[in-house]
Amino acid sequence: MQPKTSILADRPDMLERVVGMADSWPEFVIQDLVGAAHFPRIAAELPEYVLFAEDEQGEVVANAYSVPFALDAKGRGRLPANGWDTVLVWAFSDLRRGVRPDTVSAISVSVAPQAQGRGLSALMISAMRDNARDRGFREVVAPVRPNAKHLEPDTPMEEYVHRVRPDGLPQDPWLRVHARAGATIDSVAPASMTVSAALDDWRRWTGLPFDTSGDIEVPGALVPVRCEVERGYAVYVEPNVWMRHPL
Repeated sequence: MQPKTSILADRPDMLERVVGMADSWPEFVIQDLVGAAHFPRIAAELPEYVLFAEDEQGEVVANAYSVPFALDAKGRGRLPANGWDTVLVWAFSDLRRGVRPDTVSAISVSVAPQAQGRGLSALMISAMRDNARDRGFREVVAPVRPNAKHLEPDTPMEEYVHRVRPDGLPQDPWLRVHARAGATIDSVAPASMTVSAALDDWRRWTGLPFDTSGDIEVPGALVPVRCEVERGYAVYVEPNVWMRHPL
């Protein structure tokens, strides 16, 4: 039986269960300061752009967050190189100033650990697209985090993203899910999110010693983390891939 999808705005009683759903994001990824400041606001201020799926027992097994923003506003027009961070800032700036949005950006799609491997990520992308279309939008964009890139942290994203299978679909599984839903690759966002923190924080998040200056490979990181022992901090700048979903 296919899980039932709903919009949080229609079922506000589900807020705590949607927000509290377990996920499998690496700990360091959720330390991006822009995301920490803005991501929790989506469910509170834009619940009509938060979707979730329930299984037959009523358990929340997946969620999808998105935000509306004005891509064609003055000074914009192109998908930003700072990807995920910038689109969050744009979305809440537009909301505060009353700017009419023209595009929806995916922010995250998460599947509960016990429900992975059931095709729920594709289901949530479809639900996100349908929700945007129903609200009058003609495009969904997504700063995609390729989910197999962490296996090749030293491979440039520009090279990785253009690898395809014999059937023409992207080699990366998450890029492939988007492509099957109708998306095409627009560009690489080289600095989509940034995590800068003290070495003790990185040690706590990763279990690694962070005692050598230079590039450190961290499990789950798409590119190496730059460690500066003498200065006592490390910086991770994650590239994502902008994909466009015409509706």
